[in-house]
Amino acid sequence: MATNGTGPGVGVSAVPAPEVPEGFVPVERGGPFFMALAPVYRRRDDEAVVLGLRIDHRHANSHGNAHGGMLVTLADGALYDNLMLRRTSEQQMVTVNLSVDFISAARVGDWLEAHVHVHRRGQLLGFADCVLRAGSRVVLRASATFVQPPARAEAVA
Repeated sequence: MATNGTGPGVGVSAVPAPEVPEGFVPVERGGPFFMALAPVYRRRDDEAVVLGLRIDHRHANSHGNAHGGMLVTLADGALYDNLMLRRTSEQQMVTVNLSVDFISAARVGDWLEAHVHVHRRGQLLGFADCVLRAGSRVVLRASATFVQPPARAEAVA
């Protein structure tokens, strides 16, 4: 059982831990915005990372479906992770274009997976596509361009 408290027995209301398919482990990175989706899981396949998430009420819109902004955030995170697997330097990349098509609804209780195909990862630019699936049903497809921004100059004292 998981809790929503800050420690054992503190502010606890028992909620069942989400069922997670075999091979997925918790994601322990990301900024505060991405981590608001938590718990997010990842599985490393051959040369790709698959992100997974069990949709719960916190992810839902007023219609009871997964909120579009949440879906886009998950896709963007999966695209980033897969492009960074192929990085040629330690420098990070940022999203400069993200085109999204919402294909069908994801519902509370659905296990959602983000599968990415990287088309190209060059010195400065990366191009990739992502498909979010709930089982065999495609929920979202996204196409993105990422850029490696110029290194920031150190502040002069």
